[in-house]
Amino acid sequence: MRRGVVLDVDGTVVRGRDALPGAPEAVNQLRAAGVDVCFCSNNPTKAPSAYVDRLAAAGIDADAGEVVTAADSTVAYLREHHSDDALYVLGERGLIEQLEAAGLAVASDRTDADAGVVSIDRSFDYDDLAQALAVLDDGTPYVGTDPDRVIPGPDSFVPGSGAVLNAVCGVLDHDPEAVLGKPSATACDLVLDALGHAPEDCLVVGDRLDTDIALGADAGMTTALVLTGVTDRDEVTDSPYAPDYVLESLDDLPDVVGADAVTDPGRDAGAGGERSR
Repeated sequence: MRRGVVLDVDGTVVRGRDALPGAPEAVNQLRAAGVDVCFCSNNPTKAPSAYVDRLAAAGIDADAGEVVTAADSTVAYLREHHSDDALYVLGERGLIEQLEAAGLAVASDRTDADAGVVSIDRSFDYDDLAQALAVLDDGTPYVGTDPDRVIPGPDSFVPGSGAVLNAVCGVLDHDPEAVLGKPSATACDLVLDALGHAPEDCLVVGDRLDTDIALGADAGMTTALVLTGVTDRDEVTDSPYAPDYVLESLDDLPDVVGADAVTDPGRDAGAGGERSR
């Protein structure tokens, strides 16, 4: 029996403002069984309180202490490594507000920046790229909030922070000092702190192999991929991060959470899920 479950949000629990199949029921069953839940998102633009409201609108109860975002891991990293630096931020207002609320200094004059933060910005254009080059080209350290190149939108996939970060990396001669969010060690520490359980007692569930499944695999957690987001079953074979389980949706999650260690790699994990091979 797993004691803690890390749930990705977009593509796993919700798409847009709608709950994905089985999500509210699965979360309710976890709570009824005494399993602690942490919702972990690579979206850096929304504070945990906004996720509480968004999940509530989809019929899922949560509190802010159960939510970890890419902004949280970015703040944690910057507090440790750049607490006194003036930050150039290429990102949306929601991220800037969270950095400022955490006591970090956002440079009003970007030419005075000591370090940079690069993130999703839906108004990103050539002038922004030119400015990033001007600010960071002299070797100024910078971080990315998360690696997600595309993210699920209500109707289709759209570019994410990773797309903007890749554009900035493409014009600089030095890589980011760190890329936060999942699967970074900083994000892992935050979710384990939120759950209060050892990695071997936890399960990570998400729709991305290189972030959700990588987070769990690197930390020694059990992992489950859901096929309701960006990844299809054919991609599992070629990934260096093979999930322990593959689920059609969260309908099958309670069976996996309650399962003992499975020694037969072909054993089913519920009606729609199977042990990864």
